[in-house]
Amino acid sequence: MSDETREPERNDEAAGAADRVDDTAAAPAYGPAAAGSDEEAGLGTSGPDTFDPATFDPEDYADTEPGDADVAQAVQSFWEAVRPYAGMAKTGVVTGVLASETVPPPAWAFGDDPEVADELLDLILAREKTATSSMAWEYDDAGEPLPQSGELFILLDGERQPRALIRTTSVDTVPFDEVDEDVARAEGEGDKTLEYWRTEHESFFRRHLPEGREFAGDMPVVVERFELLYPKR
Repeated sequence: MSDETREPERNDEAAGAADRVDDTAAAPAYGPAAAGSDEEAGLGTSGPDTFDPATFDPEDYADTEPGDADVAQAVQSFWEAVRPYAGMAKTGVVTGVLASETVPPPAWAFGDDPEVADELLDLILAREKTATSSMAWEYDDAGEPLPQSGELFILLDGERQPRALIRTTSVDTVPFDEVDEDVARAEGEGDKTLEYWRTEHESFFRRHLPEGREFAGDMPVVVERFELLYPKR
């Protein structure tokens, strides 16, 4: 919900700087949580031999204008394929798989438009971007918990198709003015300088300020670092 928009509704950064946007600002959550039931989300529709993480291609599930049901199915299919990269057995291959492990992690896209979503996703796939920032106020105002280390997320591209699996490795909340050069480099955008980070993020944050909030140098910013689990290089 700020520089990023994450599931079920969180914003990331703007063009060239802002990060994640859950497909569109205020879009419904993807996957089973959004669909409301296993059947609606596509659970159990594919056998364990259908997907191979080594050869899985998200383009196989591409749709020009996918609706929420199509996205949910694509996310479910993607999750079944890449679960081993998260240290989980493939669905149906090993007995005793927890029901909670069959439910995909939250899925969202970076940026506040499809072009930016693709640009930032490309940076992640190139291992250039390993961090993202958002306004803590958005979590507070929505009554949502801050992200936690160890959480998994599926990244969508600008066409709302699943492309990557990431895991949060650390979460820190710091004033905007105290975000440092290391964070700017980890975000991997523009020239990777702190000046670029501040300029672009201030612009994005001002555009997405929660109602009743005003931009300030001491506003709390949530800085997340993450690792790319899939695809491997």
